[in-house]
Amino acid sequence: MITAEEVLDLSPVIPVVVIDDVGHAVPVAEALLAGGVPLIELTLRTPVALEGIQRISKEVPDILIGAGTVTSAPLAAQAAEAGASFLVTPGSTDSVIDACEATALPFLPGAGTVTEAMRLAERGLTALKFFPAEASGGVEYLKALGGPLPGLRFCPTGGISVDTAPDYLALPNVGCVGGSWLVPKKALADNDFDRVKTLAKATAALRPA
Repeated sequence: MITAEEVLDLSPVIPVVVIDDVGHAVPVAEALLAGGVPLIELTLRTPVALEGIQRISKEVPDILIGAGTVTSAPLAAQAAEAGASFLVTPGSTDSVIDACEATALPFLPGAGTVTEAMRLAERGLTALKFFPAEASGGVEYLKALGGPLPGLRFCPTGGISVDTAPDYLALPNVGCVGGSWLVPKKALADNDFDRVKTLAKATAALRPA
């Protein structure tokens, strides 16, 4: 099984995807994979998300399917049952972290402060989500965390664009970023999965040399 640290290294960008039509799940995953992005985070923000995870896990087995916006213990269990390969939480209450650990799946727990990051490190969790990235101080904040917390690596998510992603990826404590721009709402509305594939291909250029 892949580790949370390895999830951070799979792609410069974890596509953060919200779907309202479960029929979009498989075509989006196929488009991302065809564009060279080997993973997807399907957020649990809509009623069809769990079914979307289930469909992707069965029909697109070569992509790593993650469940995002895990905000409760039941959601962690349901995502695992649906076939998720990893979990992502926006924050880190004890009950949510306990539930994620109970699934035995790798997960990226959310942290937005130094204290939250330290509490997660105390539990042996070193691959974290930094959320909401831009609103919480962005690149400069993560740069400041690198001194006192050198053992932690992050996937900053929230407000990051294709233009600002390289600034985050240049930091030594950032493995990847979470971004929604790879799957624009308009592309979904138009069933334009070629657009998703094109945007996925462009992510290779975001990683600093």
